[in-house]
Amino acid sequence: MRLLQVLVPTSERAQVEDALDDLGAEYLVVDEVRRTEAVVMYVPAPQGAVERVRERLREAGLGDDTYIVVTDAEAVEGVDTGELEGLVEGPKGERGVSHARLRERADDLWPDGGTYIALSFLAALVAVSGLLLDSAIVIVGAMVIAPFAGSTLSASAGAVIGDRDMVVRSARAQIIGLFVGLMGALLVAFAIQQAGFVPESLAISQAQQVGFFLTPSLLALAIAICAGAAGALALATDLPVAIAGVAVAAAIIPAVATSAIGVVWNQPLMAAGSIVLLLMNIVFLNLTAYVALVALGYRSSVVRSAVSGSGLTARTGVYAILVVVFLAVTVVTVGAASTHILFEHDAATAVSATLDDPQYASLELHDISVSYEDNGLFSEPESVTVVLGRTTDDDYALLAQSLQDRVAERTGNDVTVRIQFVDYQSASADGQDVAGSPARGVHAAPA
Repeated sequence: MRLLQVLVPTSERAQVEDALDDLGAEYLVVDEVRRTEAVVMYVPAPQGAVERVRERLREAGLGDDTYIVVTDAEAVEGVDTGELEGLVEGPKGERGVSHARLRERADDLWPDGGTYIALSFLAALVAVSGLLLDSAIVIVGAMVIAPFAGSTLSASAGAVIGDRDMVVRSARAQIIGLFVGLMGALLVAFAIQQAGFVPESLAISQAQQVGFFLTPSLLALAIAICAGAAGALALATDLPVAIAGVAVAAAIIPAVATSAIGVVWNQPLMAAGSIVLLLMNIVFLNLTAYVALVALGYRSSVVRSAVSGSGLTARTGVYAILVVVFLAVTVVTVGAASTHILFEHDAATAVSATLDDPQYASLELHDISVSYEDNGLFSEPESVTVVLGRTTDDDYALLAQSLQDRVAERTGNDVTVRIQFVDYQSASADGQDVAGSPARGVHAAPA
């Protein structure tokens, strides 16, 4: 429950009282002793209805410069606020926050401009180091210091509460943060390469941590969707947003670092694939957060406020351009990502079906990787790498061709299939060699 204390000029008292009566609000009027021409109205209201009450007060003639204090009310007795419950915007119940509180919480996630740029730069540096060191711990450290939670979630918050300035500021901050992060990642990757700490001839795309962020995948999409939903839920329900912020960064900062590594190591397809992954994550982070807030009960939208606006101004033109650009990026990104994800699924299915043949019973499927080759970035991926464990000396000379035929038939594309064997031996407790058939599982990951 909240208590609004509103300073109302006596000349506007009648209009304000009429507006409050129309809402069904109960209120108390007290004379302002310092200003004989004004009164103070005490209006108890549910937490989620505060913004709607303030909107009605503005319509009654109280401008944005009106003296209004909103405080917590631990207990309100003898007052019926039942009719105001229907005005609640956002989640119903005690955890729901008003539009004003949602805006405030989104703003609180933002560091100041210089700090935001510095943290974006440092997070990218740490992420590149973690990828090249093949260290998941270091990459997590980069996610912790990345400042992208505020800039990402603010766009969705601004959209649902109709604050177009917040949407524009968030879009601008996301672009600046990603640009600064990319520049920082390029700088540190180039410095590491030139210093000789990582050989230029190294097959960098084969590094385990780098391989996770090379191309779009269904699991990466799931991370972006869950991060956006978790961030919106934390933002709208007055819960800590810090953990959700790490999830948001997990969908952004490693992909930025991977694209920079691809540029420095002269791997344009590696860089392009990670950029598609980055764009996919950003698009779905923003969309999921917006959908989650709408599902929680926040109904105002920047689209509706733009349609109801009068006339075409420079500001509305900017908003329209932002919407068109976002939609264009969304269409291209979703198209490229869905193509890759579907191809990856079909390739994994085809490989698994081939290895079900009894003649391959001694092979263990370790990994299936799909990558772009030549001009396949925005069509179908063209290279499939299969990692198999084996306990025998059989060379399986025809397996690559069998896999290629099955994958091509399943996907309808001409593909290149490469097989990497991991040889190992096993022995039983009595010292007898064992060449049994290990359990087979499928794990699809980007190459």
